[in-house]
Amino acid sequence: MAQTYIAFLRAVNVGGRTVRMERLRELFAELGLADVRTYIQSGNVFFTSEETDRAALTRRIEEHLAEALGFDVPTMVQTVEEVAEAVDADPFAGVEVTPDVRLCVVFLSEPLGAGYEFPVRSPKGDWEILGATEGAAFVVMHLRNGRLGSNPATALPKDYRGQGTSRFFHTTVKILAAARKA
Repeated sequence: MAQTYIAFLRAVNVGGRTVRMERLRELFAELGLADVRTYIQSGNVFFTSEETDRAALTRRIEEHLAEALGFDVPTMVQTVEEVAEAVDADPFAGVEVTPDVRLCVVFLSEPLGAGYEFPVRSPKGDWEILGATEGAAFVVMHLRNGRLGSNPATALPKDYRGQGTSRFFHTTVKILAAARKA
């Protein structure tokens, strides 16, 4: 039975790496993936596949995108159910949202690993990781002078060997709703 996946692409439509969503849909379809759709310009691709080896699927996507686009596109592939579990866990319960606070989900290519005691705070106080699942870390960003000090994915521990890409929590909720639409 086909599984519905969400591919969260890093570094798409930032820093001069412009890719039209129509082109992304074509590239995913070229891989034989079905029901390919995109959501907003930040590189969120929904598709279905019979593939059960997620690591192999991710490698195929990343290799195809790099070849077609001429630059690496780290890709974090999650099932709709996994994203729903992250959203439903209400990871930011109790966090006071102010104009200087941003709630972010950093989608991970591999789990953070054992040994992290949450919350993990930056020395400068500009971010804190409240917790994590196997596929996502929940980061609170504190704006300084009205600006984010860094990309939320930089909040990952220095010894983390995987990749990450971030989405605001409210955007993640919208991505999930869009992915659930048939």
